[in-house]
Amino acid sequence: MLTIAIFPNVDKPQAPEVLSRIMDFYRDKDVKLVMPIDESRFFGFEEYGVPNIEQIDADIALSIGGDGTLLGVCRRYGARSVPVCGINIGTLGFMADIELSELETKLQKILEGDYQIEHRLLLAGFVKSSGQERFLGHAINDVVVTKGGVARMLHLGLSINESHLIDYKADGVIVSSPTGSTAYSLSAGGPIMNPNIRALLITPICAHTFNMRPLVVGEDDVVHIQIAAIHQDIIVTFDGQESFRLLPGDEVTVMKSNVQAGIVKFEDKDYYQILRTKLWKDA
Repeated sequence: MLTIAIFPNVDKPQAPEVLSRIMDFYRDKDVKLVMPIDESRFFGFEEYGVPNIEQIDADIALSIGGDGTLLGVCRRYGARSVPVCGINIGTLGFMADIELSELETKLQKILEGDYQIEHRLLLAGFVKSSGQERFLGHAINDVVVTKGGVARMLHLGLSINESHLIDYKADGVIVSSPTGSTAYSLSAGGPIMNPNIRALLITPICAHTFNMRPLVVGEDDVVHIQIAAIHQDIIVTFDGQESFRLLPGDEVTVMKSNVQAGIVKFEDKDYYQILRTKLWKDA
């Protein structure tokens, strides 16, 4: 029996319709559907709700929403190797591979196992504060150090492995995976990278120097960001969804995680086709 975990975005008006179509399609088929218990109650599908859904041995997870929903599901599973397939009811849906017009066709492909799993690099973020280092979380797109509510530039130090590169002033810095190169990093002037490239991308946010430009480093390199001892509001965010407050003198470390995210893809779409239709459709 195929077990499918469903993660609908409660803020999307089209989510109830999509859920109903999924339930109707898989009814009377050898498929077990499960949902997080809170979402199952919200949408009136209590019979599918399970507590601690991340502990269920699902064969595949469906995210119903936009790219942000898919990112959250990938982080939610963390080290568990459950591939995630996105159903796009968001604005861009660059990573979500199923459009509403093809929903039943792709649900059938999932039933038949007619899909590929792309293994995407995950970032692991740590912070060292007062000499103690602790793990903060995973990100599939990016880890961002930026200022909070105070409109003053940050004083940052950047080191790769054991080599100190530069001290500079900026609004922040983005460390992204190739998958995340089309997210915040792109808006900050970073390059687009094919997600199969094995590398990390460091992109400054409004650096107050001409010497600091986006930098591509090896996937096994370790990025250290030092926060100068200036008293202001500083945060580190993971995929723009989870945030932690930093203190002056803290050091943020970002590296490749020892686990990967699995993204479900279908043969009728390749990366460059998606790049053209999603990012450059009006060009």
